[in-house]
Formats: sequence, structure tokens, C-alpha cells
Amino acid sequence: MIRIMIICMMLVYNLMNAQLNVSKLDSLFTLIEVKNKGMGHIFMTKDGKEIYQKSIGYADIENQIQSNRNTKYRIGSITKTFTATLIMQLIEEKKLNLSDHLDEFFPEIPNANKITIEHLLRHRSGIYNITDDKDFRTWMVVPNTKQQMLNRIAGKESQFEPGEKSGYSNSNYILLSYIIEAIENKTYAEVLSSKLIIPYTLKNTFYGSKINSKNNEANSYAQKATLEWSKQQETDMSVPVGAGAIVSTAEDVTIFYDHLFSGKILSKTSLSAMTTLIDNRGLGVVQFPFDGKKSYGHPGGIDGFQSIVVYIPEENLSVSYLSNGVVLSLNEILTGVLKVYFNIEYTLPDFKPAIKLKTEILDEYLGTYKGEEPPFEIEIIKDNITLIVKAKNGPTFPVESYEKDKFRSERAGVHIKFLTEKNKMFLQLGGKEIEFIKQ
Repeated sequence: MIRIMIICMMLVYNLMNAQLNVSKLDSLFTLIEVKNKGMGHIFMTKDGKEIYQKSIGYADIENQIQSNRNTKYRIGSITKTFTATLIMQLIEEKKLNLSDHLDEFFPEIPNANKITIEHLLRHRSGIYNITDDKDFRTWMVVPNTKQQMLNRIAGKESQFEPGEKSGYSNSNYILLSYIIEAIENKTYAEVLSSKLIIPYTLKNTFYGSKINSKNNEANSYAQKATLEWSKQQETDMSVPVGAGAIVSTAEDVTIFYDHLFSGKILSKTSLSAMTTLIDNRGLGVVQFPFDGKKSYGHPGGIDGFQSIVVYIPEENLSVSYLSNGVVLSLNEILTGVLKVYFNIEYTLPDFKPAIKLKTEILDEYLGTYKGEEPPFEIEIIKDNITLIVKAKNGPTFPVESYEKDKFRSERAGVHIKFLTEKNKMFLQLGGKEIEFIKQ
């Protein structure tokens, strides 16, 4: 009987993999590795079962240690989903409410009497993002006490009235971490372990400290102009706490998301609250655009690490990719993976060398463009021979030419096509194309 069950399980696994174009996924990640466009690990599950995983590059370049499925990465802001889950657990235990105000815990924070727990979770508090501090890169690498962090946050003026709009701030989740500690009378690391890591067997997940390569923990890197990888400095984990201090594997992150969205961790009511979106943000999750499908997840970035995780309910599909060296954007990698999964036409990146254009040629592209979908307004400017995309209330980044009237940013995962004779621009991001009209 046991032998029959094992055979049946193997048949199911093989059938699931037969429906997935594994060879094309292998080709994508092999290409990224061979062309030196990234390092990391991807892990995918459907209905809670592994359907694909692959490691590329090195965990430790200096010692020539290659990454594997158990390599641990700093996951950055994916930590926020864990923190939001802990908050919802406390709410289910009647220890906290979404409507509770911040002044019950930290009255010294500007507007604390107006800021609710929900405002913090949704990034609608108006609290200054402490990682934007001009001296952040100086003090982020040394141990910081809770009081030092609170003083820094309290010392900054509110950016807008609570609930008025959305404004991403790591300070929100740092404060949520301290609230968890105050309620449970334990460190954030202890609460994380007792409520999530141990119960859900996340055996390679923990609160980070100094990177230890002997424990199969990856260092992070940035690529120099010479195409060599340069090791990046380490943020001291006393700084981000529940905003970005977790270390994990792609497998554990995927398992956590699968458990969360399959209802194994929280009640339907709590999960519904987490996935109710305002300005594209839920509680510790955001929605990723892909081919009109509903999806939830979170990106992350800390030092040279970048990460992304997404869950697609209609497929019960979870995908996470953790990276310690990025050239090709994670957004573009994830889009490629999902196109392969859904059998949508997809051409592997060709990594053509950029075309250098004279500054006067760029002039015909300059101007303000408006669209009907986010980011709604984009300004195209230039710096000598470099074309620059400046999204209103969003990022600013350079793009490079690879064909006539076509530009791209590998790091941002953005492709842009200009139709100058029609005063139009098309922006491709996350498998979606948005039309903009030149003003």
C-alpha cells in the first residue's frame, strides 16, 4: 500500500511538471547566469507542491561557494508580510485592534493620536521614512537601540495627515515591530520564532545578524562597470527589525506564502482584511499586475539583496525569487517565469548591447506624457546622452536604447517604445503595456 501511494505521488508530481515548460525556465535562468545578469534562487509551488526550483550564481564569490536550494538570503521588505501576519494574529487573540492608536504605545511620534494600527500596516500614517534620512548609510551599519530608532522617527515631521494618502515608509513597520514586542513582552525575533517559524516548520528562516557564510548565508553584491561583482556592506539588523530583518530561503518564503493564503495561519476574516486593497496596498501585501490576474505579494531590497514573492489565487500558485546580485530586474524575471507558466508567448532576453545615441537625437523623446493607468504621468528628460524616466510620485531611472525608438532598463524591468509621429509612448511593465500621450 505504501509503495502504491509513493508511486501515485510521483505520478502527480511528474504530471504537474509535464504541464510546466521546465526546459524554458531552465534556459531563462541559465542565460541569466551565463550572461552574468544575476544570482539567486527561485522556488515555485502549486497547490502546496513544489513544481520548480533553481539556483544560479554564487552565495560567496570570494570563496567560490555556489548557491543552492538551502542558501539563505536577506529578504528585505518581504519581512513586512511576516510582521503584518503577526499583527493579525495578535488581533485574533484580542490583544490589539486595527483601530487602536499609536499614542497608546509611542505618544512621542508626530500625529500619534491620529495614527491607527491600520494606517501603519497600509503605509497611510504620514510618518517619515527613516531610511530616507541623509545620514542613513552612516548609522545603518552599526547597532542601534530601540530608543535611538524611536528618537530618529519622532524627530521628523509628519509628511501628510494620517489616512490622507499612501506613502511608503519603513518606519511604519519598525514601529509595528516594537508594538509586537510591547504586547508580547518578548523580542521580535522570539515572537517570530514562536508564532510562525516553529509552528509552520520554516527551518531555514530566522531573524538576521551578521552574515555567516559557513551557515550557507549569501553575501550581497552589486555589479561594477567592469562587470565584476563588488561585495556590499551589511545593514545591522537592529535597524530594520520587522521592516526588513528576516533571513530565509526561497523555499521557506514560498511555503510561508502558501500557508498564509491557504488559510493555515489566519482566519478568513483576517486574510480578507490583509488582501483588501487601498491604493494597490493591503496589510503587508501589494498587488502585482500580470495579465489581468489577481495576485498578492511583496518585493524586498536590503544592501545588494533583492527579493520578490507573489501568490496567484486562481492557480493556487506561489513563486519567490531571492537574489544577492541583480542586473536584470526581478520584475522582468518574474514576468518571464509567469509567462512560461501560463504558456503566454515569451522570448528569452537577448541582452543586446546598448546603442549610444547623440544628445540631439534624444530631444524628440523629451516631454511630459500622461496615461489612464498608474503611474499616470511620466516626464522624459535627459542628461547629456542618457535618457531618463521620471515617474510622478514614483522612481526616476535611466533607460538605454536597444532599437530605433525603443529603450529599456534592465534593473527596473521597464521597456519603452515611442511613436513620435503620433506623440505616443508605450510602457511595458509586469507583462502589461500602458499607453501615454505626449502633452
